[in-house]
Amino acid sequence: MSALFQNSVHFSKKLDRQDPLRKYRSFFHFPKNDNGEEAIYLCGNSLGLQPKSAAQEVNEVLLNWQKRGVEGHFEGENPWIEYNEKLKPSMAKIVGAKSSEIAIVNTLTVNLHLLMISFYRPKPDRFKVLIEKDAFPSDKYAVASQVRFHGYDPKKAIVEIQPRDREILPRQEDILKQIDKLGNEVALVMLGGLNYFTGQAFAHF
Repeated sequence: MSALFQNSVHFSKKLDRQDPLRKYRSFFHFPKNDNGEEAIYLCGNSLGLQPKSAAQEVNEVLLNWQKRGVEGHFEGENPWIEYNEKLKPSMAKIVGAKSSEIAIVNTLTVNLHLLMISFYRPKPDRFKVLIEKDAFPSDKYAVASQVRFHGYDPKKAIVEIQPRDREILPRQEDILKQIDKLGNEVALVMLGGLNYFTGQAFAHF
């Protein structure tokens, strides 16, 4: 594929026309500059583009709240208390699991804390956490918070996985070597399935 690549606007537009996901572009609002031109929007990890359907969906929730107050949890076309169950089938497809194997709760950072409370059980000789250097900042803050909670120094406890010199992505073999090198000192390995900054997948260990 790389041999066929052409660094030109013509080639890029050709690929756009062939993209099977191209139709979904029209489902979103694009910010515009002062000249009224649509932005080229590449920030998808923190706050993506607003779906055109979002305003209607939010207004329906607000209207249900207005009409029913707290009873909106149980009444209306989409009772709030059922959200987690209704979202399970769609989320199961995204994460590659059965609906019965997943739970939709809280925010990502809260969930990370809940997971680490369960799985990070450090001891004086086994307290280190292995995490990628380019992990999302709030993930790293959560790890540091848990390390301090257990009475350890994040500078000593947190080991960051880094790419080799002049490379962008850490190699899988280097990650495995780091785990072997630390041995029994490792209390937790925390790697996201997909790195938000580089797009590197860690799902094939």
